[in-house]
Amino acid sequence: MMVAYLYRMPSGIPGDVSRKENSVVEAQILNASLPFSAYGLVGKMAAGKFVPFAGGEAATDAYGVLVRPFPTNSGTDGLGTATPPTSGPGDVLRRGYITVKLNGGATVAAGGPVYVRVAAAASGKPLGGFEGAADSTNTVAINAIFLSAADADGNVEISFRN
Repeated sequence: MMVAYLYRMPSGIPGDVSRKENSVVEAQILNASLPFSAYGLVGKMAAGKFVPFAGGEAATDAYGVLVRPFPTNSGTDGLGTATPPTSGPGDVLRRGYITVKLNGGATVAAGGPVYVRVAAAASGKPLGGFEGAADSTNTVAINAIFLSAADADGNVEISFRN
Protein backbone atom coordinates (compact mmCIF):
# COMPACT_ATOMS: atom_id res chain seq x y z
CA MET A 1 0.00 0.00 0.00
CA MET A 2 1.38 3.42 -0.92
CA VAL A 3 1.03 6.58 1.13
CA ALA A 4 -0.33 9.66 -0.63
CA TYR A 5 0.97 13.01 0.59
CA LEU A 6 -1.76 15.53 -0.09
CA TYR A 7 0.07 18.64 1.06
CA ARG A 8 3.66 18.10 2.11
CA MET A 9 6.09 15.25 2.65
CA PRO A 10 7.68 14.92 6.10
CA SER A 11 10.78 17.07 6.52
CA GLY A 12 13.06 14.30 7.70
CA ILE A 13 14.54 12.76 10.83
CA PRO A 14 16.27 14.92 13.46
CA GLY A 15 20.02 14.64 13.08
CA ASP A 16 19.89 13.45 9.47
CA VAL A 17 22.03 15.39 6.98
CA SER A 18 19.54 16.41 4.30
CA ARG A 19 21.84 17.51 1.45
CA LYS A 20 24.91 15.37 1.84
CA GLU A 21 26.79 16.62 -1.22
CA ASN A 22 26.71 20.20 0.14
CA SER A 23 27.67 19.44 3.74
CA VAL A 24 30.87 19.17 5.74
CA VAL A 25 30.78 16.41 8.35
CA GLU A 26 33.77 15.49 10.50
CA ALA A 27 34.44 12.86 13.13
CA GLN A 28 35.01 14.01 16.70
CA ILE A 29 35.51 12.08 19.93
CA LEU A 30 32.54 12.13 22.31
CA ASN A 31 32.98 12.48 26.08
CA ALA A 32 31.64 9.43 27.96
CA SER A 33 30.85 11.52 31.05
CA LEU A 34 28.84 14.09 29.04
CA PRO A 35 26.57 12.11 26.65
CA PHE A 36 24.15 13.66 24.15
CA SER A 37 20.46 12.91 24.83
CA ALA A 38 19.51 12.89 21.13
CA TYR A 39 20.82 13.38 17.62
CA GLY A 40 20.41 16.80 16.03
CA LEU A 41 21.56 18.85 19.03
CA VAL A 42 24.22 21.56 18.97
CA GLY A 43 27.47 20.84 20.78
CA LYS A 44 30.77 22.49 21.59
CA MET A 45 34.40 21.44 21.90
CA ALA A 46 35.75 21.02 25.44
CA ALA A 47 39.12 19.46 26.30
CA GLY A 48 39.42 18.12 22.74
CA LYS A 49 36.04 16.35 22.78
CA PHE A 50 32.62 17.17 21.32
CA VAL A 51 30.13 17.65 24.17
CA PRO A 52 26.54 18.89 24.49
CA PHE A 53 25.74 22.37 25.71
CA ALA A 54 25.63 22.48 29.51
CA GLY A 55 24.18 25.98 29.97
CA GLY A 56 25.46 29.52 29.64
CA GLU A 57 27.11 29.12 26.22
CA ALA A 58 27.48 31.93 23.68
CA ALA A 59 26.54 31.62 20.01
CA THR A 60 30.25 31.39 19.17
CA ASP A 61 30.52 28.19 21.25
CA ALA A 62 28.37 26.28 18.71
CA TYR A 63 30.91 23.97 17.06
CA GLY A 64 28.48 21.75 15.16
CA VAL A 65 25.41 19.51 15.23
CA LEU A 66 25.50 15.83 16.24
CA VAL A 67 24.63 13.78 13.13
CA ARG A 68 22.83 10.43 12.94
CA PRO A 69 25.25 7.84 11.54
CA PHE A 70 22.67 6.37 9.16
CA PRO A 71 22.36 4.67 6.70
CA THR A 72 25.14 2.78 8.49
CA ASN A 73 25.01 1.89 12.17
CA SER A 74 27.71 1.57 14.75
CA GLY A 75 28.85 -2.03 15.16
CA THR A 76 28.73 -1.61 18.93
CA ASP A 77 25.07 -0.52 19.16
CA GLY A 78 22.08 -2.79 19.44
CA LEU A 79 19.94 -3.39 16.36
CA GLY A 80 17.63 -0.43 15.68
CA THR A 81 19.18 1.79 18.33
CA ALA A 82 18.55 5.51 17.80
CA THR A 83 20.34 6.80 20.89
CA PRO A 84 23.65 8.59 20.41
CA PRO A 85 26.74 6.72 21.54
CA THR A 86 28.15 7.78 24.90
CA SER A 87 31.79 7.49 23.85
CA GLY A 88 34.03 6.96 20.88
CA PRO A 89 33.73 8.83 17.59
CA GLY A 90 30.66 10.77 16.55
CA ASP A 91 29.73 12.58 13.34
CA VAL A 92 29.49 16.36 13.59
CA LEU A 93 27.99 18.67 10.96
CA ARG A 94 30.25 21.71 10.68
CA ARG A 95 28.52 23.29 7.70
CA GLY A 96 25.58 22.29 5.57
CA TYR A 97 21.99 21.16 5.72
CA ILE A 98 20.40 19.06 8.45
CA THR A 99 16.95 18.19 9.74
CA VAL A 100 16.38 19.16 13.37
CA LYS A 101 13.52 19.06 15.87
CA LEU A 102 11.89 22.47 16.30
CA ASN A 103 11.24 23.04 20.00
CA GLY A 104 9.12 25.73 21.59
CA GLY A 105 6.19 25.70 19.19
CA ALA A 106 7.09 28.90 17.30
CA THR A 107 6.09 29.15 13.66
CA VAL A 108 9.12 29.48 11.38
CA ALA A 109 9.57 30.37 7.73
CA ALA A 110 12.29 30.09 5.12
CA GLY A 111 15.13 32.50 5.86
CA GLY A 112 14.17 32.97 9.50
CA PRO A 113 16.82 33.06 12.24
CA VAL A 114 17.64 29.92 14.22
CA TYR A 115 17.94 30.05 18.01
CA VAL A 116 19.56 27.46 20.28
CA ARG A 117 18.62 26.94 23.92
CA VAL A 118 21.50 27.67 26.32
CA ALA A 119 19.63 27.99 29.65
CA ALA A 120 16.43 26.98 31.45
CA ALA A 121 16.03 23.54 29.89
CA ALA A 122 12.50 22.18 30.19
CA SER A 123 10.43 19.32 28.86
CA GLY A 124 10.63 19.50 25.07
CA LYS A 125 13.27 22.26 25.24
CA PRO A 126 16.68 20.61 25.76
CA LEU A 127 19.92 22.55 26.00
CA GLY A 128 21.38 22.66 22.50
CA GLY A 129 17.92 22.26 20.97
CA PHE A 130 16.62 24.44 18.15
CA GLU A 131 13.90 27.08 18.52
CA GLY A 132 12.25 29.56 16.20
CA ALA A 133 11.93 32.50 18.59
CA ALA A 134 14.22 34.24 21.03
CA ASP A 135 13.53 33.44 24.68
CA SER A 136 15.19 36.24 26.66
CA THR A 137 18.65 35.08 27.76
CA ASN A 138 17.70 31.40 27.45
CA THR A 139 18.48 31.21 23.70
CA VAL A 140 21.16 32.57 21.36
CA ALA A 141 20.95 33.18 17.62
CA ILE A 142 23.46 31.02 15.77
CA ASN A 143 24.77 31.33 12.23
CA ALA A 144 21.95 29.33 10.63
CA ILE A 145 18.61 29.86 8.90
CA PHE A 146 15.42 27.84 8.54
CA LEU A 147 14.75 26.59 5.01
CA SER A 148 11.00 26.03 5.40
CA ALA A 149 8.22 25.73 7.92
CA ALA A 150 8.26 22.73 10.26
CA ASP A 151 6.36 19.59 9.26
CA ALA A 152 3.50 18.09 11.28
CA ASP A 153 6.00 16.37 13.62
CA GLY A 154 7.96 19.57 14.30
CA ASN A 155 10.93 18.60 12.13
CA VAL A 156 12.52 21.29 9.98
CA GLU A 157 15.53 21.68 7.71
CA ILE A 158 18.15 24.30 8.54
CA SER A 159 21.23 25.62 6.80
CA PHE A 160 24.03 25.59 9.39
CA ARG A 161 26.84 27.96 8.41
CA ASN A 162 29.64 27.58 10.91
